[in-house]
Amino acid sequence: MKILITGGAGFIGSAVVRHIIDETNDSVVNVDKLTYAGNLESLKAVAISERYAFKQVDICDTAALERVFNERQPDAVMHLAAESHVDRSIDGPAAFIETNIIGTYTLLEVARKYWAQLDEQRKANFRFHHISTDEVYGDLDDTDALFTETTAYAPSSPYSASKASSDHLVRAWQRTYGLPTLVTNCSNNYGPYHFPEKLIPLMILNALDGKPLPVYGKGNQVRDWLFVEDHARALYKVITEGKVGETYNIGGHNEKQNIEVVRTICSLLEELVPNKPTGVSAYEELITYVTDRPGHDLRYAIDASKIQNELNWTPEETFESGIRKTVEWYLANQEWCQHVQDGSYQRERLGALSGERV
Repeated sequence: MKILITGGAGFIGSAVVRHIIDETNDSVVNVDKLTYAGNLESLKAVAISERYAFKQVDICDTAALERVFNERQPDAVMHLAAESHVDRSIDGPAAFIETNIIGTYTLLEVARKYWAQLDEQRKANFRFHHISTDEVYGDLDDTDALFTETTAYAPSSPYSASKASSDHLVRAWQRTYGLPTLVTNCSNNYGPYHFPEKLIPLMILNALDGKPLPVYGKGNQVRDWLFVEDHARALYKVITEGKVGETYNIGGHNEKQNIEVVRTICSLLEELVPNKPTGVSAYEELITYVTDRPGHDLRYAIDASKIQNELNWTPEETFESGIRKTVEWYLANQEWCQHVQDGSYQRERLGALSGERV
């Protein structure tokens, strides 16, 4: 199978690309605009594969997308390209509307027209898998409830509202045009190659530099944490075994308050990096409580029983094993981190790494 993956240079997208190249016989066409969050260095290990191809394309560019579909003839689409940082969506929502809504619409239309002209067997086997977030459901007000696939949408931020809109578009294209779509909604991902603006890598790298560890409000926001490589396995399960028209929630079964996550990172660093920055006697003393962000959801929690029962997927990592692997990865990959922090990773796309494979 040849899978076209949008956003394959991003955090989750690159994990999916690595999984497919390393663990299957399928081919990947990676379509990525290479915004600030796209990092080709995250794909160095698989970029040499003959089953991997890269195209620097904006999903809002109809003509460019049509060329890729016509040249590469994919058997399936996994749509991960998205603006995804809540804080950025509050400061500048326009990019989220453009990429997450207009981009998804553009991709759906190009995929629909491509799918319509396939022969009957390829048409029957084609899949369009849209990867979304649990944030479309709003929050759970610190109850014991869980998000299910039928939970009503109640997005709180420009980011989650734009993702909710894209989910509705995908389902409408399936209902109206018959495009064979699947939707997944995941909980908070973490793991290797995560962009340092996100909570876990930010805390690790700030602590190593002796910088403050900023925690919103009281740090009592609860998230369900999903190791990104577990998520990649789940997504591949859905694209290969999922039922057309269905939605699958993907969660890690690891609910933690943000402050618990930060303290766990500090504890691991005490063990793994006992030689602290000058003037720091304990990593936890770097924790700094800052003004909460507007509309901050209190609790997300996923009921992932459907994907477990129907597709036989469960996460392999506990939070304890996954967070240790994550901290160890950042400690062992300081060069990758440095290239992100100093911006040099973006210059790579002008060099050999971004050369398109024929």
